[in-house]
Amino acid sequence: MSLYEKEILKIKEDIYSNQWQLDTVIGLRNYIDNNFNEKLNLNLFSRIRFVSKFHLLRLFKRYYGQTPNQYLIDKRIEKAKEYISAGVSISNACYDVGFESLSSFSTLFKKKTGYSPSEYQKSNFR
Repeated sequence: MSLYEKEILKIKEDIYSNQWQLDTVIGLRNYIDNNFNEKLNLNLFSRIRFVSKFHLLRLFKRYYGQTPNQYLIDKRIEKAKEYISAGVSISNACYDVGFESLSSFSTLFKKKTGYSPSEYQKSNFR
């Protein structure tokens, strides 16, 4: 093994020291990506990945820079934007992506995009 390969392995071990941790957070992210419209919470995530919910929070934040819930909200808002752009009504988009309340959806949508859902809808039909 060359000096270069040894250094690469050393850096990899320092940054990604635990393959189980990587598999856990990647698996959770994939689960969220595929089930964003379901009722998801930290307790469910911890049961799915067989790890303490507090440890899971720390791991996810360490590797992705945000909590699983923040990632889930971002995913739902992105999907809602796609649905609204495709002509789906705002209320249907809200419920189709997994939000249970239209008011909380509208508040989060505006916070994340800078537009209310109706403003976003109008801007896409001009």
